[in-house]
Amino acid sequence: MMSDRPHPILIAVAALVYLFLMVPLVIVVGAALSDTTYLTFPPRGLSLRWFENIFEISAFRRTIVTSLQIAFLGTLIALLIGVPAAYALNRFRVELPRWLGTLFVLPILVPEIVFGFALLKSLTVGAGLPIFAALLIGHTLIVLPYVVRVISASLASFDFSIEEAAISLGSAPVKTFFTIVLPNVRAGVIAAFILAFITSLNDVSVSLFLTGPGISTLPIQILAHVEQFFDPTVASVSVLLMFLTVAVMAIVERTLGLTFLAK
Repeated sequence: MMSDRPHPILIAVAALVYLFLMVPLVIVVGAALSDTTYLTFPPRGLSLRWFENIFEISAFRRTIVTSLQIAFLGTLIALLIGVPAAYALNRFRVELPRWLGTLFVLPILVPEIVFGFALLKSLTVGAGLPIFAALLIGHTLIVLPYVVRVISASLASFDFSIEEAAISLGSAPVKTFFTIVLPNVRAGVIAAFILAFITSLNDVSVSLFLTGPGISTLPIQILAHVEQFFDPTVASVSVLLMFLTVAVMAIVERTLGLTFLAK
């Protein structure tokens, strides 16, 4: 008779994976709570002063706001482009050329450093766009492939004959899209928003080329701070980003449930 109990080797491998994922997080949290003026682990004394230091430094306050603005607006624009694009790629997959789907994943196929430099030459130097506008376009482009792919995965299981039936009964195509198609892929849209928002918030390579005097993002400010200081402020910022991610997932769980996104 076979036992349902997992094999000890599988348990050991799972434990090692959890340790591999959790130990760096524990080290960062411990370093952020340290009372010393330099990064150390285990912490020597506990203090929250480095979290206070984040908001006392004007550069961090400014870049946090800028990063949130860029991430939210870039994700929103990517959704406005990505949802119709994913719909067209799935609804008219026979009529449209196959290379069109590949076009939307080019920003993640090209190395980010090369992509960032290309955006610098074309947007900032060539077109003379303001730094904020160039950052917004750059972040929109790097998150667009994730939006298209995630929503396309949701639309792949959608039965478009339902949409055709509604149109044949007199419903306008646009109304049918918003009342029938979009509600059925709502989980994919929410998952795409979360993935794109977090990707934009943590981006370094593209932002490194597109930031300039007076406008920067949080990851670039972290790099600049590390070059000059070795205090636990950077660890404190990392902990705040971790809690922001956890908070987003908690809100999704409370409102929709994580199992809803897996549908």
